[in-house]
Formats: sequence, C-alpha cells, structure tokens
Amino acid sequence: MISQASIETAYCFLHQKLKVFEHSTLDWQKDDIEYAIDSYVATMPKELYQLLASGQNDFLRDHSRFETDMKSAVEQLEKSLHI
Repeated sequence: MISQASIETAYCFLHQKLKVFEHSTLDWQKDDIEYAIDSYVATMPKELYQLLASGQNDFLRDHSRFETDMKSAVEQLEKSLHI
C-alpha cells in the first residue's frame, strides 16, 4: 500500500524539480536535477515507483526521456492527490 505521505512527498519533490528543469538554460543545472531525481528514485517506495513507471524499468532514469517522464510522474501524482 502506498501512503498518502509518500505520494505527497514525491509530488512536492518532482513538481519542484520539473519547474526548475523546464525553465533552466544551464546544462549543469539540468544534469544536477537528473542526478537528484535518480537518487530519489533509488529511495522512493518501490510500489510508488512501479505505479508511476507503468512497467518501464528506466523510468525517470533515461536521459532521452527524462523531461517527458517527469511530466508524466507529476501528472499521475496530481491525479492521486486530486489536484
């Protein structure tokens, strides 16, 4: 079972990082965000990651899809929180 607190924490973290990522023009800043998300994914509840990933083993960890994956995760979390 995924706790409400886990969903809220993931949403706050990913939403904030997405907004910075979308508006950043600095490659090093975007790389730092990818690293932070990768570190977070390694510690987030497995059930929550599996729900967000929908079977993609490299969800939020593939550089070529990173921004798309973040948007998808934030949208799914918003639905879970009824935002």
